[in-house]
Amino acid sequence: MTSSAPAVRARRRTAFAVVLCAGLTVTLTACAGEDPDKGTNGVGKLTAEQIDKKARAAADAADAVRLTGKLVSKGGTYTLNMQLSGEGGTGSVTSKQNTFELLRIGDELFLKADAGFWKHEQGDDGSEQAADKLEGKYVKVPEDDPTYQQLRGFTEKDTLLDGMLALHGKVNKGDRGTVGGVRTVQIMGGKGEGGALEISLKGTPYPLRVARGGGGGTVTLADWGHAFELEAPAENETVDYGGELPRSSG
Repeated sequence: MTSSAPAVRARRRTAFAVVLCAGLTVTLTACAGEDPDKGTNGVGKLTAEQIDKKARAAADAADAVRLTGKLVSKGGTYTLNMQLSGEGGTGSVTSKQNTFELLRIGDELFLKADAGFWKHEQGDDGSEQAADKLEGKYVKVPEDDPTYQQLRGFTEKDTLLDGMLALHGKVNKGDRGTVGGVRTVQIMGGKGEGGALEISLKGTPYPLRVARGGGGGTVTLADWGHAFELEAPAENETVDYGGELPRSSG
């Protein structure tokens, strides 16, 4: 007598394989038809040029932003932690030699640093006295001082963003990613050599991270539109040096 068990097992295997394949087909079809921009602001569907335009418009319209990261220029490498608005800015800048704080309200610019910032590397008779007088104080920078415009540039929202958000070369779309848990789409100048921006796919399409071309540093942009207070330092915390500031090690 011939057993029918092998034939039964064969039919079961065939039926299981059919069910499994059908399930996989449904799953793959669903994945293939899934919209990668579902739940986003839809910017990822646009061309690179359109994304660039929208991101720049969003940045220009925002009242405030926080910048953290590094900028590399001919003048050196600077680590920034700055809050900026149309009225001014506040925060810290670290160069190779020193860290100093900047505060600008309108056209009034204040600089605060430790004694090491104000001491000349070679030292002289006035260097020690100036350092002792200015250490830990908000020093009002005269508008005709040679360093005024350079220092002010760190506190100007439009000036910094215009330089950082500029992509050089043909603008192309890159990969999708995340910055601080927020989904982003990348746009690049060329293949990245002309800079790269990570644009938010949630809410307003703000730039969330900038990688400058040519090794010019990477900066994160956050707190878009978040208001912050700019308050002038107390009189007993301020030194009005009057004329040109003394030269510093920074």
